[in-house]
Amino acid sequence: MAIGSQPASAEDYQHGPDSQPNDAVPHGKVTQHVWDSSKVFEGTRRRYSVYVPAQYDGKTPAALMVFQDGHAFEGTKGDFRVPVVFDNLIAKGDMPVTIAVMIDPGHKGELPEKRGWSPRPSNRSFEYDTVSNDYAEFLLTEILPEMEKDYRISKNPKMRAICGNSSGGICAFSVAWHRPDQFQKVLSHIGSFVDLRGGHNYPPMIRKADKKPIRVFLQDGENDLDNQFGNWPLANRQMAKALAFKDYDYKLVFGTEAHNGKHGGAIFPDSLRWLWRDWKEETY
Repeated sequence: MAIGSQPASAEDYQHGPDSQPNDAVPHGKVTQHVWDSSKVFEGTRRRYSVYVPAQYDGKTPAALMVFQDGHAFEGTKGDFRVPVVFDNLIAKGDMPVTIAVMIDPGHKGELPEKRGWSPRPSNRSFEYDTVSNDYAEFLLTEILPEMEKDYRISKNPKMRAICGNSSGGICAFSVAWHRPDQFQKVLSHIGSFVDLRGGHNYPPMIRKADKKPIRVFLQDGENDLDNQFGNWPLANRQMAKALAFKDYDYKLVFGTEAHNGKHGGAIFPDSLRWLWRDWKEETY
């Protein structure tokens, strides 16, 4: 896929109708959970939420989409509004019946009273920025087995997507990169493909490794971070060039925003449409 461009001013990044509540479509349900017995990330506790669409019948396996920094996605207001957007796109048939798991990073010690950035989860960078299979292992051996006690989830990796912002974006890519047998769709907003914990090595790794069966959507903006760890806009362009070199199914949408979710949230419904565009051709 060619590199896209979205040369809009910041005030142009507005939420469209697919990000607005619609009483004419079925509404899914969000439930809250705690995971405090991790063996992959010992000593951590975290909250997560699960969105189940109204169309899920318990008979047909649902598609799956995992979100890092889940608290930033679970609300019906804010930048991403997963329950609202999923309700609307599932009703239109633009994406499959999809269960969303929105997971927070791990805290050491007691959990704070509320989900969010204060206090900042102490284990976030270790879990998200490390270029390894650990987070995939955490999902596949801990969170998903817990989910599968209550829900039928597709085993087809083409029916499993993973998404995140910043360090959560590189984490999403790491999961699919290391376990394409389990996840083959990646949505990264303002991804931290810089030298926080070795993420700047992904472009050469992509160029040198055999092509993997993954689809990747990247979003970033020209006013994203530039600091001692690297330049985020350049890093995302390097990722796009490496993916292009190996002929991956990818898209980079580049805008004008900084290190935030304004642009990614505004285009979120269209990003999902692109990611899931051929879902009807897949088997659950």
